[in-house]
Amino acid sequence: MNPTFQTVPLGEPPVFDVHEAVRGRGRKLDGALRSAFLCHGNATGNLDRLFAAGALCVTTGQQPGILTGPLFTIYKGLTAVALAQSLERILEIPVIPVFWVAGDDHDFAEINHCHIVTVSNDVERLALRDRAPDAHLVPSYRERLGDEINAVIGRIAEATPETEFKNDVLAWIREHYRPNTDVATAFAEAISVLLGRFGLVVFQPTHPAAKGVMAPWLVRALEQAEAIDTALAERAAQLEAEGRATPIRTGGGATTVMIEASLGRDRLIHNGASFATRRSGEQWSLAELRTIAATEPQRLSPNVLLRPVVEAAILPTVAYVGGPGEIAYLPQSDPAYRILGVKPQNRVTRWAGRVVEQRIAKVLNKYDIAAEQLDAPEGQLEASLVQADMPRAAAAAMENLRSTLSHEYERLAEAAASLDPTLERPVRSEGQAALHRLTEIEKRLVGQLKKRNDVVSQQLAKARTNLFPLGQPQERVLNAVPFLIRYGDAFIDGISERCAEWAATLETDSGQT
Repeated sequence: MNPTFQTVPLGEPPVFDVHEAVRGRGRKLDGALRSAFLCHGNATGNLDRLFAAGALCVTTGQQPGILTGPLFTIYKGLTAVALAQSLERILEIPVIPVFWVAGDDHDFAEINHCHIVTVSNDVERLALRDRAPDAHLVPSYRERLGDEINAVIGRIAEATPETEFKNDVLAWIREHYRPNTDVATAFAEAISVLLGRFGLVVFQPTHPAAKGVMAPWLVRALEQAEAIDTALAERAAQLEAEGRATPIRTGGGATTVMIEASLGRDRLIHNGASFATRRSGEQWSLAELRTIAATEPQRLSPNVLLRPVVEAAILPTVAYVGGPGEIAYLPQSDPAYRILGVKPQNRVTRWAGRVVEQRIAKVLNKYDIAAEQLDAPEGQLEASLVQADMPRAAAAAMENLRSTLSHEYERLAEAAASLDPTLERPVRSEGQAALHRLTEIEKRLVGQLKKRNDVVSQQLAKARTNLFPLGQPQERVLNAVPFLIRYGDAFIDGISERCAEWAATLETDSGQT
């Protein structure tokens, strides 16, 4: 049987003034960008529609991941699809879902691995290789997968069951995740094929054509570096005063532009007369950086605060779908939109959920527990279930004795104090000791029950491993490939249905039927 998909509260459903959101958008895209897009299946027609005058898009994005990365990557893509479809029904104009592959990202430690749950119910980390602390910070679009990817795919083949879908799924990942392919391209191609039937178009901002279109906006950001730096620092202070998070460091001359230099991708720091890289200390004048933008645009890229601004400048983005971390820091970028004259896109928190397979659902049903109860310190839920199994007579006797001891020792302490105040403390201490001894007896009873109920612990451990692997939400850890091997397209279809239900809120609040 196919799994069920539970919606997990992560943020507010999409609610915004749709018609205000589209005002001033819908310009025709720069034709040079077309070669920077990937499309497959139904997305092919959507790409043509995107380049038509008046079209809009809903974007989402993620840094490239091994074998498409954690589950939430898929959730992001299908959330963008659902929101685009809802907006198109409301506005009656083309609204295309676009996935922005952040191939400039250089955090290899974050993308060099994936996690699966094996048939033996163990969480296993499958990794390419580690990058030395002093290694160059190579962007993922320049980082080859290497031969290690074959071992990763081989291990997934070994650790997953034989199903009717397995050969096709393995063929799909082997086609795109090849040793000589860079991480970003492999990811972009795999996502394009997996979600293309839903109309999702994939954008590669590291493509030479995209770099060329983005370069003038990066130059503008450098020209306004001092103003942007000051405004971002003021905005951060304002957000902090309101008690809101400001996870992205600003101020101190740090610009919003990155450059590939001698030590890899590095942040440019404005020091008045020139710009220097934070780590290597290499320097350029503004004129020299303009030349680099014109002749070597692939070396320049926006940082996380400038990226959404550049996106809104080059794409007709009406809404951006992000995770909670992104939605938290995006308000920091508001001044950059204003200074560069770009209208901000609406920010929407993606759909979040968990996959509950039938074997896990049976455990939840057997013990009449909700999945959320497993997100507690290990042993806590087990103890409560075991205590619930304690014979009623024993439980009642323990509770009565505890109540009686507390009450009678309290009376005795008061009486003793009336005779001699120095006697009150020893009496109360004896009362606490008696209650402690009772607790120890209760622990021994529970211990015996635990021995009789080892199966409870084992079954809850299995459920916890699948729903909260490594103590984290499932969507942030587990990879989609094992689920695709088990359930095929039905797995993606189930997620798509939940995302559509989530996006329907927008239509309801907009008065659509």
